[in-house]
Amino acid sequence: MPHIAIISSSIRTGRQSHRVALYFKNYLEYNGLATAEVLDLAEYNFPLFEERLKYQKNPSAATLKFAEKIKAADGVLIVTPEYNGGYPASLKNVVDLLYDEWRRKPIAISTVSAGGFGGMQVITSLQFSLWKIQAWTVPTMFPVPKVKEAFDESGVPTDPASTDKRAAAFIGELLWCAEANKRMSV
Repeated sequence: MPHIAIISSSIRTGRQSHRVALYFKNYLEYNGLATAEVLDLAEYNFPLFEERLKYQKNPSAATLKFAEKIKAADGVLIVTPEYNGGYPASLKNVVDLLYDEWRRKPIAISTVSAGGFGGMQVITSLQFSLWKIQAWTVPTMFPVPKVKEAFDESGVPTDPASTDKRAAAFIGELLWCAEANKRMSV
């Protein structure tokens, strides 16, 4: 069974995007599609980027653990809010921190906003950063507009049938890419 690392990228007080990360963990495991683990950047409390992991002389245990979880995952699902048309510094920090761990890693992106556009402005800048480090971004996206109305604090959607239908296509693409990557890596 594939293993998916879900990055909950907001470290902001009162964050809402974490609801979507919890939803995906529950969705993957409840449907028996993959094992899943939420990597909550608020819990890691990484220092500001000063050097890639592979060049650090004394990386922290948390940094090494995070890098190993990304490397070991068959795919990564990033859940990110939109902050002023971009993604949070906490996410940029970990994207830049790693390099080899991202190479050819299938990555799906779910964007989140309090407004009606679901964080769609984030996609281009995040995809570009991931492409530059040779990650494989999944072509299907999962924008979530009005996140507070769409999910409760535990990640339960207010419209489960519609949300699960969208998630099936989104997760299906990520799992297809993870399987293709696994076959090509042999």
